[in-house]
Amino acid sequence: MDVVSQSRQWLVRDLGRRAYEPVWRAMQAFTDTRDDATADELWVVEHDPVFTLGQAGKPEHVLAPGDIPVLHVDRGGQVTYHGPGQIVAYPLVDLRRIHLGVREMVERIEQSVIDVLADWNILGQRRDGAPGVYVAGAKIAALGLRIRRGCSFHGLAFNVAMDLEPFHRINPCGYQGLQVTSVRDLGGPSRAAELVPALVESLSRQLGLCPRWPDGAPALAQTATGTAHP
Repeated sequence: MDVVSQSRQWLVRDLGRRAYEPVWRAMQAFTDTRDDATADELWVVEHDPVFTLGQAGKPEHVLAPGDIPVLHVDRGGQVTYHGPGQIVAYPLVDLRRIHLGVREMVERIEQSVIDVLADWNILGQRRDGAPGVYVAGAKIAALGLRIRRGCSFHGLAFNVAMDLEPFHRINPCGYQGLQVTSVRDLGGPSRAAELVPALVESLSRQLGLCPRWPDGAPALAQTATGTAHP
C-alpha cells in the first residue's frame, strides 16, 4: 500500500481488556518508530482498574486510591480513572497527514462522542477550558493527548457501563467535586462493547479516515504487548 492510500485509512485494533502499562508502552514504541509510510491506527481497549496522573498532574488530587494503582504517565491533563466498562480509544495519528492542529483534533474527538450520545438521545456538551464531554454538568468522557514528532498518542476515555465509585477517590481531571456519569446510567447500553462500532465510525468520520479492521486476533495480542507490529 502506498503512502497516499494509507493517508486515507487507519487500522482499527480492538485489544479487549488489558492492563494499562503494557498498552501505554506499546503506544510509545509505535510513535517513536513510525515514519512517513506508517499507517495511522486506532486502538480500542478496556483497562484493568488504574488511576493515571498526567504530566501536569498534582498528587493531591489522588485522595484515597486504596487498592487501585496510580501511574504517572506522559499525556496531558490531571488524574483520571480507567476501568472495565469504559471504552478507551487511542488515535495514533500523524496530524500533519490529516491536516489538523491539536485544538481541532481535540474538538473532533469530542464531537465524535457527542454524535454517539445523540444516537441514544443523550445531549453531550463541551465545557470551556475543560476538555472532554459533559451531560448536564457531569463528565462522561475525558480526553488527554500527547503529541510527539507531529503524531498523537493517548486519547479518549468514554464512560459507558462502569462502576463509577473509584472516581470518588480522586478529584476527576483536577476538579474537586466534579460529577461523573455513564451512558448506562443515562438509559444507554449495558455493555461497553455495544458502543465500540459506533464510536469507531464516528471517530473515523470526524478525522476523515476510513477504518480497516485486521483479519484476526493474534496480531492484536502481539501489538498490545509490544512484542510485534504487523
